[in-house]
Amino acid sequence: MVRINVLDHQTIDKIAAGEVVEKPASVVKELVENAIDAGASAVTVEIKDGGILLIRVTDNGSGIEKTQVENAFLRHATSKITSADDLTNLVSLGFRGEALASIAAVSRVELLSKTPEELTGVRYVIEGGVKKEMEEIGAPTGTTILVRNLFYNTPPRRKFLKQPQTEGSYVADLMEHLAMSNPGVSFKFIVNGQNRFYTTGNDDLKEIIYRIYGKEIAGELIPFREECDGFLVKGLLGKPVINRSNRNYEIFYINGRYIRSTLISKAVEEGYREYLMQHKFPFCVLHFQIDTSRIDVNVHPTKMEVRIADAPAFYEAVKQAIHDALHVQEMIPNVVLTEDKKEQKPVYQSVPEPFEQRRREQTAMPVRSAAIQQIYQKSSVRPQENMLREPALYAAHTHKAAETSDGAEPEAPGVGKPEQLELFDDRLLSASAKEQYEILGQLFETYWLIAYQDKLLIVDQHAAHEKVKFERFMKRFKEHDIVSQTLNPPIVVTLNGREKECYQNHEKDFEALGFAIEEFGGNDYAIRGVPMDLYGYEEGAFFYEILDELVDEAVTGTPESIRIRIATMACKAAVKGNTRMSREEMKKLIDELLTLDNPYNCPHGRPTIISMSKYEIEKKFKRIVT
Repeated sequence: MVRINVLDHQTIDKIAAGEVVEKPASVVKELVENAIDAGASAVTVEIKDGGILLIRVTDNGSGIEKTQVENAFLRHATSKITSADDLTNLVSLGFRGEALASIAAVSRVELLSKTPEELTGVRYVIEGGVKKEMEEIGAPTGTTILVRNLFYNTPPRRKFLKQPQTEGSYVADLMEHLAMSNPGVSFKFIVNGQNRFYTTGNDDLKEIIYRIYGKEIAGELIPFREECDGFLVKGLLGKPVINRSNRNYEIFYINGRYIRSTLISKAVEEGYREYLMQHKFPFCVLHFQIDTSRIDVNVHPTKMEVRIADAPAFYEAVKQAIHDALHVQEMIPNVVLTEDKKEQKPVYQSVPEPFEQRRREQTAMPVRSAAIQQIYQKSSVRPQENMLREPALYAAHTHKAAETSDGAEPEAPGVGKPEQLELFDDRLLSASAKEQYEILGQLFETYWLIAYQDKLLIVDQHAAHEKVKFERFMKRFKEHDIVSQTLNPPIVVTLNGREKECYQNHEKDFEALGFAIEEFGGNDYAIRGVPMDLYGYEEGAFFYEILDELVDEAVTGTPESIRIRIATMACKAAVKGNTRMSREEMKKLIDELLTLDNPYNCPHGRPTIISMSKYEIEKKFKRIVT
């Protein structure tokens, strides 16, 4: 007979730790989220050997009362909830009460903490889940937790950790996401004794992106904010020129928590659809504020996945908001002929810990470099407060600060408002556009050269004509004006239960596209007509593609397979490169292009127009020397 054993607490804790503590980054995530929940405005994270040897997290939050320290390391002990009813209104980053217990079960942990009300703090040491020391000490307000020798008592777990450099990269990625998630918190990240990055906590998301991703990315961002029924979304949208090759730069937060969501990704990508080439994805950082009753963030132990109530309506609202925000922007890439001087990176030295109050007592305005002025030009705090947030940055430079007469910081290229091309009265689509541009001619029988004021526009004739054709086809589809071609004999298809239900729900969509379909008995359907001009497709294949997409997920709007086929039709029908065109033909096509909602990209995401400024040309000819 098999004997059922009751496990001891240490074994239980180690098993539980496996659900919460996968690697050093998991430890850092739990500790930093605890610090933020404790009201910290500054957090320092230090790791050594990828976090395997040491993790130190210091904050200036509310601290832990001496009498509560031991309870903090018990499983399912938490200050976030008192009953199951609290789960529906939870706004903190964590609540299970497993983090500290799980971490302590597989490492050597030392905690130092003091509350503002107490004169002294406490030092508590626990190893492998067993208490070792507890004493009263002098300490600043806040909490410091040191985690040493992760998985020292579980060799199989430690064996499967990756190299320290790899584990450290996971922590670095996490810290970047935490910084963008909490722009009002000052973060300092130290790796093997070297300062990796520092944020000021001045609520400027663009400044954080500048520090993490650099000037080029920060200079191509569009501020975004939309309030919809049941949620608010705000953040930054990247212009098409910085589209990426994977989804790693689609960064989403819900109520301050970094999450992954297929639903949000697809909604954003659909909003970007006209600006995305194949296998390209947008750069964006979006913060969602959603009523807690409408979401479930605890569908996975790491709380990285979420469920959202009324998902189809949410999807449609996000997609439309992104689409509308992009359509009010000029999306013509500006060709830069001259290379910018290499950007000087800020030097980070001896940035103060969160609990060092003396930095806030300084009153003298220090010197600082132009690079630091650029970082802070959009700061929501006064210059003196910037200095107090990061005195070491200023001390590392010797240039005197330059301020405008009204005390405002000078504009910073790459961090300030992205420069928009001012074409045709600030928008390409204006009534005066036709009368103000001049067609100079055709280049390589493929590109058109157009002069407008102080800019040279270069138009790809195939991409432009393809976009016009695509919009015509899409208009015919939406107006149910696509011509069908009859099949004789008809194609008979057999649908399973799910496919049959899906087809019946979308029968009007198939009719609008040009399909003529009749019931043929049971689960069989006869396709008697298909859309004309679908190049390169076997009869019936298009029907299955659309149906499969509709079955796999709840698609709203135009299914992607329809878009792809119509784009293919437009591409094949458009004028090709290496084709000579008259000025009259060019002018007619340009005039029609300018009537479109989005004339900037072809259906496959390639730009139709690029711009070159007179300033850049004159710099190249040395008429302007800088």
